[in-house]
Amino acid sequence: MIPSFEFEDRLRAGGMLRIAGVDEAGRGPLAGPVVAAAVVLKADTVPVGLNDSKVLTAHKRGALLSLILEHAQVGIGEASVQEIDEINILRASHLAMCRAIDALPHTPDHVLIDGNLVPRELTLSATPIIKGDSLSLSIAAASIVAKTRRDAIMWDLAQQCPGYGWETNQGYPTKCHKEALRNLGVTPHHRRSFKPVHNML
Repeated sequence: MIPSFEFEDRLRAGGMLRIAGVDEAGRGPLAGPVVAAAVVLKADTVPVGLNDSKVLTAHKRGALLSLILEHAQVGIGEASVQEIDEINILRASHLAMCRAIDALPHTPDHVLIDGNLVPRELTLSATPIIKGDSLSLSIAAASIVAKTRRDAIMWDLAQQCPGYGWETNQGYPTKCHKEALRNLGVTPHHRRSFKPVHNML
């Protein structure tokens, strides 16, 4: 399935000119923040090859990121490990999404959100789209920005906390990461509300 501009075109036909696609990265990992991105593409300069970040190689994501930053409006938001533990991962993901939208240079007329829920804090008109990153070009672009940003954060954290393999597993509960948790213990960057970490404490 290749994402298209179908949702965006329909909204534009109804007078919504500035449409932001929003997606997050990092709901499943045991460590690190959750990162969201909001992207407003220009219809005449959509980078070729946009797709759900999960089906692209790191090299391809990096090349597309440069084009997105050059040709689109981009906002990025995060929710910290502490916020994830305090309000739960779904609410923290939505908080990061709202922060990403707020970080855009101009307020969008409409927001396309990856998933089946619109963040309850969001006051703008919005449409949730299940598997939106593989259906909408704007959400696909947001998925690339969020994933590359979060991967970079986890690479930095891996240098501070070696041994957990975050430079390759990005904090996901891989065998190597879980073994390191048992041998090296829990870091301040681990999500204490997540079961494998909570059980260790």
